Amino acid sequence: MPNLRLAMAQFDPHVGDIARNGEEVVRWTRRAAEGGARVVAFPEMALTGYPVEDLALRASFVDASRAALVELARRLAAEGLGGTAVVLGYLGRSQATARPQNCAAVLHDGQVVTRFAKHFLPNYGVFDEYRWFERGDQLPVLRVDGMDVALAICEDIWQEGGRARAAGEAGAGLLLVVNGSPYERNKDDERLALVRRRAAEAGCPLAYLNMVGGQDELVFDGDSLVVDAAGQVLARAPQFEESLLVVDLELPAASAQDADGTLFSDGLRLVRTELTTGAAGAPQAVASRIAPRLSDEAEIYAALVTGTRAYVRKNGFTSVLIGLSGGIDSALVAAIAVDAIGAENVHCVSMPSRYSSQHSRDDAAELARRTGLHFRTVPIAPMFDAYMDSLGLTGLAEENLQSRLRGTLLMAISNQEGHIVLAPGNKSELAVGYSTLYGDSVGAFGPIKDVYKTLIFRLAGWRNEAAVERGEVPPIPENTILKPPSAELRPDQVDTDSLPDYDLLDTILDAYIEGDQGRDAIVARGFEAAVVDRVVRLVDGAEYKRRQYPPGPKISPKGFGRDRRLPITNGWRRG
Repeated sequence: MPNLRLAMAQFDPHVGDIARNGEEVVRWTRRAAEGGARVVAFPEMALTGYPVEDLALRASFVDASRAALVELARRLAAEGLGGTAVVLGYLGRSQATARPQNCAAVLHDGQVVTRFAKHFLPNYGVFDEYRWFERGDQLPVLRVDGMDVALAICEDIWQEGGRARAAGEAGAGLLLVVNGSPYERNKDDERLALVRRRAAEAGCPLAYLNMVGGQDELVFDGDSLVVDAAGQVLARAPQFEESLLVVDLELPAASAQDADGTLFSDGLRLVRTELTTGAAGAPQAVASRIAPRLSDEAEIYAALVTGTRAYVRKNGFTSVLIGLSGGIDSALVAAIAVDAIGAENVHCVSMPSRYSSQHSRDDAAELARRTGLHFRTVPIAPMFDAYMDSLGLTGLAEENLQSRLRGTLLMAISNQEGHIVLAPGNKSELAVGYSTLYGDSVGAFGPIKDVYKTLIFRLAGWRNEAAVERGEVPPIPENTILKPPSAELRPDQVDTDSLPDYDLLDTILDAYIEGDQGRDAIVARGFEAAVVDRVVRLVDGAEYKRRQYPPGPKISPKGFGRDRRLPITNGWRRG
């Protein structure tokens, strides 16, 4: 018969807003306690939000986190919730060196009964935790109502050995891991495989709790899960939704007698904390919930919506502004924005020039009609003519002028009306520099910044299909999806005038950027050397543009920004 009811609060912390996060901890703990949970867990650094980056280096912020933790323990007890054991991530400090630490604590009966710091610190990709934190050396084991629950934080199970192996050596009945694991494509499958390996290594069930929501360019997809020692999924939370995942577990009575300070794998020192929750058992067994998985397109689209919503709302904005050209990129950005914050909060502007086709103008207006967003038309012809009369520009300068006039117009409306501007650039264009600084790159956030052009079309098609399945009007006009992409900055222009076909381009870009393959390796795969040379040259020469582009949600293994850091001034030209 199950003897431990565990609740895992998959929620969206706000970085820096300790008071708000504390309120959320109380709210979710109350729900867990009312549901009969003996233990409720919260994500990595849930009290401060994650990642806090260089806020970790501010002593005042560390002090505020530590003080809030103690006060929160008292408040939970005062509100009748002290009997539930609360496992909570926070920003702490090493007693030995006073350096910041990525910590978690257990709150019970008004006290902080144990604290521990993350053992393995990630220092790759988007992570710089060596810069901020000192690692911990404990193996924390919570003996709750006579059952041993080992505790770990995120990276502790991503690297070999460490707390997963030590938990098995210590005879733990459950390994509970709190996480702040960012989303990228296929990460859910990778996590499940990892959790199964670590459960087998620990020889016990493993509960993996992840946060949900967005923080700048990072998106957190939730997808918390519990597996047994054999790797069978017992419970799984939905992706991209706040959720309280509750599971009943049958754990063995603790029998290990190792003394505190006993050393296990990687020099981890046992720290056991005993507590009694007072729960006589769950009132009635709960059915295990295993949420269905999303398709690849649905998952990516949900990540883009989640990241956009979080960035807009957490930065205090209520509305967005988009330059709606009638092309596929701005159409998808508009659809994402409508799904993220509602059509009533999305404002779009059509800014036609003499080169704008009538079908593009019509497509922009049709998207606005279908979605119900706010729409207006402001021609740039008078402004463009004024510049041309004064400067007599030609060629690329004339083309870029149109884009920069549109950027200036968008920022003027943004300043006047208080909307945040969303930039419509995609990863293919940003990779090769097919964008205009201070033109189509203006904005505070780029929802499709990490999405290749070929995937843009797939997502647009998927979004329309999803609407049809729900009995709704597809938001994106079919003509927008079917017509050849064009910047429409000169007569009869199409993107393939300047770039290889997107299927070819994106394949080479994926090899060069995500795969970190050099020029010779890509050519050896059968691609034409001249095409590869040109793409590599364009990518290397556009680094200065990418550095000035706004942030956007990361959905790939290697996004521009934190993931890929190359010098702007760079004489290496061999790929």
